[in-house]
Amino acid sequence: MSILAAQGLTRSFGGLRAVDGVSFEAGEKRITAVIGPNGAGKTTLFNLISGALEPDSGRVLFDGSDITGLKPYKVARLGLARTFQAIKLSRKMTALENVMLGRHVRSRAGFIEGMIAAPWTRGEERSIREESMRAIELLGIAEYRDKETGSLPFGIQRSVELARAIASEPKLLLLDEPASGLNVRETKALAGLIARIRDRGISILVVEHDMSLVMDVSDEIVVLDFGKKLAQGAPREIQQNKEVIEIYLGEEDA
Repeated sequence: MSILAAQGLTRSFGGLRAVDGVSFEAGEKRITAVIGPNGAGKTTLFNLISGALEPDSGRVLFDGSDITGLKPYKVARLGLARTFQAIKLSRKMTALENVMLGRHVRSRAGFIEGMIAAPWTRGEERSIREESMRAIELLGIAEYRDKETGSLPFGIQRSVELARAIASEPKLLLLDEPASGLNVRETKALAGLIARIRDRGISILVVEHDMSLVMDVSDEIVVLDFGKKLAQGAPREIQQNKEVIEIYLGEEDA
């Protein structure tokens, strides 16, 4: 059963067709990777799915609903969370405070209720803190919860960003180059975290250049080339696909 379906997605910038009629499905409670060389259209595809861009044509179906053209905050409320290649955290806030920001998408209190400190908002704030701590504990970073995020090692910052996304209770998590900037040890730890998130029942769609990470964690791989879908299949199938070997992986690396 699929949690996400891209149907004929197309997006052009001037004379460049960055995404050209791409269709694929991402399975529920599975890890689906999107790979391809630079300029293949991976980030544009993510932007179309998350609502950061509107497609010229095609549709995005998420959990049975058409979310094509919805604003990112509305997509987030439906249960689709995203991280970015460049970590986007508030450096002067603690790790816990950053994670709590992600949880606020599930809160009912608005600006006015928060300003007047209505009694019921205090209970909601406690719930936000508790759920955020659960996300932090899931990723094994509880010891850093009260430290300013800007002082933390890069790999821990990446974990904080993941915890913030998890705190929003997503059904689908989009990870954009999560291994970017990580060393080998940190990348191996990241692979374990991604698998742990999937085992919690959260579906994952990941764009990644690190092929060892992709092959290690993915259940399914989608290959893009010049904006078009070149192949889709299990990791072993993709490793043995001649077109993928020639165009992306390279004969020697394969």
